Amino acid sequence: MKILIVDDSSTMRRIIGNVVQQLGFKKEDFDEAEDGVKAWKLLSESQYDVILTDWNMPNMNGLELVKKTRGEGAHMKTPIIMITTEGGKGEVITALKAGVNNYIVKPFNAEILKEKLDGVLKK
Repeated sequence: MKILIVDDSSTMRRIIGNVVQQLGFKKEDFDEAEDGVKAWKLLSESQYDVILTDWNMPNMNGLELVKKTRGEGAHMKTPIIMITTEGGKGEVITALKAGVNNYIVKPFNAEILKEKLDGVLKK
């Protein structure tokens, strides 16, 4: 199982990484990127089973990354969970229309991430 964690905050990437490890994944099971541009480079070089991305990032934001991922490349069907502070109904609808499989509003706990991961990985 290979996971890509995309967030411009190194602290948030570490938190998500720790939660993913609590859920039984190993450190070598995930890669990190601090923006959509770096994430896209990793996506073009490796295969991932799930993408966890923030929305608000420099260079290429999470929504742009989702649209690009859904529009081209080898990850068009890879499950994407957006983890963001953008909690409004409009933002959630926008993200889902762009191709996000699930949505988590920060702050979140390990149980929420586990539930959402289980949900997208069982499909």
